[in-house]
Amino acid sequence: MISSSVVQGATSGIGAETARVMAKRGVRVIIPARDLKKAGEMKERIQKESPKAEVIVLEIDLSSFASIKRFCSEFLSLGLPLHILINNAGKFSHKLEFSEDKIEMSFATNYLGHFLLTELLIEKMVETAAQTGIQGRIINVSSVIHSWVKRDGFRFNQMLNPKNYNGTRAYAQSKLANILHAKELARQLKARNARVTINAVHPGIVKTGIIRDHKGFITDSLFFIASKLLKSTSQGASTTCYVGLSRKTEGVSGKYYADCNECSCSSMANDESEAHNLWRQSRALIHRRLRLPAAAA
Repeated sequence: MISSSVVQGATSGIGAETARVMAKRGVRVIIPARDLKKAGEMKERIQKESPKAEVIVLEIDLSSFASIKRFCSEFLSLGLPLHILINNAGKFSHKLEFSEDKIEMSFATNYLGHFLLTELLIEKMVETAAQTGIQGRIINVSSVIHSWVKRDGFRFNQMLNPKNYNGTRAYAQSKLANILHAKELARQLKARNARVTINAVHPGIVKTGIIRDHKGFITDSLFFIASKLLKSTSQGASTTCYVGLSRKTEGVSGKYYADCNECSCSSMANDESEAHNLWRQSRALIHRRLRLPAAAA
């Protein structure tokens, strides 16, 4: 059986490189994308390098709960297995913007979108692992910037609708949420003896669109100096690919990786009660908005 992966944010940057590597390794790649033209071009590039690669493009807007639900229905209707889920898409907003669900855009896209996507695909991953004997792997792409978040600056309702908006803070909060999500879901999957792992990774500071978006808050000269220290996209994708594909990471779950090594995250990112509370509030919000069946606490 061909392994299958869903790679978010695969039309550029780290996600594109991750999709390329997955395809080269013989993994079927599903690319969810808002811009279908860019996704189609990415599919062509992958298949030019790996002619036997199977690449499927499906539409999604990760900031929209309804769009994520549609994508998952469409994907599940294909009857494909799912071994690897890469939650990689990222958004940095200089000014306060809201999603169609009236949630601050960075938090909606970078965290809640991935949370819902995982929620709707997790049973397919558990089922695939049980049927194939191949362990499922979920990777949340986070950032070292998660450690900038202070405990009193991490309040669920304030992140949904911030009073005093700061783009860098909002981005950091979403990246902390990615790690807490990985920690809590790892605990739940272990408790049910599911053969699916979830880990978070810091890709390094990479020369991608996110960095261009960040450029406004540092001077041009500092950006020039910093850019010399930035990783290439292939270097940035290496940790994601390592955690997603390496035998050395088999069975490892709830961890945080950087430079292809397990490393420590902030004390807040390690807080089990914070992780459980965030998961509970996120699930309650999504079930309320989408009118899904009542969720367990």
